[in-house]
Amino acid sequence: MSMEDNIKLIVEQVLKEIAVTEASGKGTSAGTSTGGSVSSAWTSAVAGTAASSPWNSGVGASVYDDADAEDLSTVDLQTQLLVPDPKNKELYLDMKKSTSARIGVWRAGPRPMTQTLLRFRADHAVAQDSVMGEIAEEDAAKYNMVYVKSQCRDKDEYLTRPELGRVLDEDSIRKLEKECEKKPQVQILVADGLSSKAMEANIPDLYPAMLQGLQSMGIRVGTPIMAKYARVGLMDSIGEVIKPDVCVNLIGERPGLGTAESMSAYIVYNPRADVIESERTVLSNIHKGGTPAVEAGAHIAALIKKILDAKASGVNLER
Repeated sequence: MSMEDNIKLIVEQVLKEIAVTEASGKGTSAGTSTGGSVSSAWTSAVAGTAASSPWNSGVGASVYDDADAEDLSTVDLQTQLLVPDPKNKELYLDMKKSTSARIGVWRAGPRPMTQTLLRFRADHAVAQDSVMGEIAEEDAAKYNMVYVKSQCRDKDEYLTRPELGRVLDEDSIRKLEKECEKKPQVQILVADGLSSKAMEANIPDLYPAMLQGLQSMGIRVGTPIMAKYARVGLMDSIGEVIKPDVCVNLIGERPGLGTAESMSAYIVYNPRADVIESERTVLSNIHKGGTPAVEAGAHIAALIKKILDAKASGVNLER
């Protein structure tokens, strides 16, 4: 018997008992007796439903396996069209391919469909995981980078005190003074920012491509640095210690529902404590659905060469 049939049976039994009660007119005592019959019928029907349900095998034993659940994150939203019988399916699909926005998802009455809602929650969970993810010294060791951190003591302080994420702690300053080359042409900084997943997804391809581009142009690169709990402005704090001509900060962007792997490159000439935001040149949306990592690495190298030649960055570069 299907779940719908079981529910129908329960309702029919309860209505039948109510009808008998109203017809008998036996007063309070009879009502009490009938109430017991209704309760008995309801309990019996529910027990039958539970016993026949495919979700149960014996009392309280679940036969549902998480491995059977579909991985919603594997569905390509740009090719998935949930609108039933669209008048112009081709136009819908062309429009979906041009944006990562959730269009053509249809509805169930005034509400989103279950599939759409579950995908929304899944992507939101991925974004939260990316924000809360952290890097470690082992990550820096993979690329022979010096590992430092901002003045933030933990992730909670990083999220609530952004100004602390723009300044190196004392141990990191001493470490840079001891282990890093001073006054290079270019200082490379890799930072977790608001998405550790962006670093994991892009640096393996972006970093070698950028290095190759800089080396081919004869540009001297300093000791690479990886920073934990870093904001964009940490590059200015590093600039005060290292004194490079140019600093580039490869940092994870705030994740969204479209992707949690997007990275930006902030480049500034003469990094120092009093840098203003308009002095930064920015290349954003570096991810597999935007600017690919390898292409971004080559483009960043070309931008750095342009900045070195002009001795200016940001809005000053275009003057």
